[in-house]
Amino acid sequence: MATAKIPIRTKGQTTCVHHKGKQLEFYCEKCQELVCPKCLSSIHKSHPVCELSEITPQKKQDIKNFIDRTEQNDLVQIANYITSTGTLLNENDNTFEKLSHQLRMQTDKLKQDLDMLTAETLSLYQEMKEDNSKLIQKYKQDLEMYDKQLKQQIQECKTALQQGSDLNIYDTRCEIDSQIHFPVKPVLGTASFTPNKNPQGHLTLALGKVIISGQGQTSTDQDRSVSTSDGQGQSSSQQQSGDKGKKAVTRYKLLSETKVVEEWKSPCYINSICPTTDDQAWTRYYKTLTLLDRKGTVIQNITHKADINDISLSPTTYRLWVCDTKHNILELVSGQLTHRFRTKGKPEGLCVTASNHVIVGMPKHISKFTTQGQKVLTTKAAGTGKPLVCTPWRITECPVTHNVAVIDFSNKINGGDGNKHVVVMDTDFQELFVYRGDIPSTYKTPQTGSETFYPWSVVYDSVGNLIIGDCNNYRVLLLSGGGEFLRIIYTDIYWTWAVGVDRKDVLWAVIGGDNVKLLQYSSM
Repeated sequence: MATAKIPIRTKGQTTCVHHKGKQLEFYCEKCQELVCPKCLSSIHKSHPVCELSEITPQKKQDIKNFIDRTEQNDLVQIANYITSTGTLLNENDNTFEKLSHQLRMQTDKLKQDLDMLTAETLSLYQEMKEDNSKLIQKYKQDLEMYDKQLKQQIQECKTALQQGSDLNIYDTRCEIDSQIHFPVKPVLGTASFTPNKNPQGHLTLALGKVIISGQGQTSTDQDRSVSTSDGQGQSSSQQQSGDKGKKAVTRYKLLSETKVVEEWKSPCYINSICPTTDDQAWTRYYKTLTLLDRKGTVIQNITHKADINDISLSPTTYRLWVCDTKHNILELVSGQLTHRFRTKGKPEGLCVTASNHVIVGMPKHISKFTTQGQKVLTTKAAGTGKPLVCTPWRITECPVTHNVAVIDFSNKINGGDGNKHVVVMDTDFQELFVYRGDIPSTYKTPQTGSETFYPWSVVYDSVGNLIIGDCNNYRVLLLSGGGEFLRIIYTDIYWTWAVGVDRKDVLWAVIGGDNVKLLQYSSM
């Protein structure tokens, strides 16, 4: 059924839309529209009406009020808005010019750092090349001398056989056992370089965090950030942050179950382990350093004159550093331990940093030194007078934030309370948080969590998560860089002695002193 059209009066029309030719002279107060005299007896019958001229004064006042209000408020506000757009344009230009400048500066700095790192590594290669050349030349000279002496001895033997008396033959036979020994082949310094085939994640991490909010949208972290860039670790590739509408995106993902990649019995006991960049690992036990490959085969053995307390691999030069019971700090150069400096206190823990400093843990403090032994920084006592670190045992530096994590045995003789824990501090040695082994109740089972927390080893992985070997509870724990418990990586039936992480984030865990397991707990 068709709907009847209601006639509508157009602006300025003086005649009635219902009664053709009739002038609009009245106003219907009920319907709020203009009507003609004929409407009064038909459409608007019995409606309250008045003459059009009677409402004109009120309409004029309404118009004047609109003019005043618009001129005094709306137009002024609009003028201000128009003026502010110029400022807004300038601020917009300045903001993105500043961001672009910061990005270029960071990029240039990374290029300079990379050039410097390349130059340092090339210099290291050259130094090792020259050291090896000297060893080889000396070895060659010794071989030539041995050859000459051996030929001379053979000639003397021939002469004695042909012309010598009984006494000559007796003396010649005795001289065969004289001190002419075959030269010992020197141990050459070794180096390797494995290009990073997938550097994008590390490059974006080094560049920094980019946060962009689109027009009319909530702010979103682009897939350029890694969750640990702000000190907080995440356990999956995408986690919702606390701010509404924001997402922290990371390519780091924990596996649902840790995989044992390799497992073997070590030919030596291991108290500390430092994986290298070429699928090998340096280990130490008392006076002995042992270099093992991924299968547990011994590549090199080095014996020191004193007991070695701890070892650390430099993240820039990839050389091994050690501290011993005689207060010595040494660097392994071309197969020889070279003395660098001594400490006043007994060094228990050691960590070489990305800035090429050496952090040493001693009773009641840790200190940062240059590689020549000049003290740069040391921990100070808290307001209560108690040392920030009482009995440092192991030290590790975060490759992302450069925070420092220290296992503190907190011995009472050093002012502690006897409760072992891990303290994390910033680059100025200011405390950030302390982890005392707390595990969420969902992780506590009859097999884990029953013994007192006993951190024996600690290391950061490539994205800044903290790995702790909990010795007495036979397990390995994973925390975010900000101290949030993420998960138990692995549980065994023997003590967890030492942990180390290689460049692929494969965890080398030493169980029970000589059982080594390579554990894959994450993917990038």
